[in-house]
Amino acid sequence: MNAAERGELYARIFRKVGVFLGKGEIPRALKELNEGMKIAERSGDSKMAARFAQEIANVSKTAEPTK
Repeated sequence: MNAAERGELYARIFRKVGVFLGKGEIPRALKELNEGMKIAERSGDSKMAARFAQEIANVSKTAEPTK
């Protein structure tokens, strides 16, 4: 997979995540982000893997109930 194809794939994943978050489907959004991170790691794209990891942390943080 070349860089352009990976970029399109990452963009598609982030769009899906946005849709899931908009619907309040946090577990599905996290699943997509995890898949994206795995793809980035397998491709040796550490920058994108880190970006996915950051998004996972952000979504997980907002999904936690507030006290």
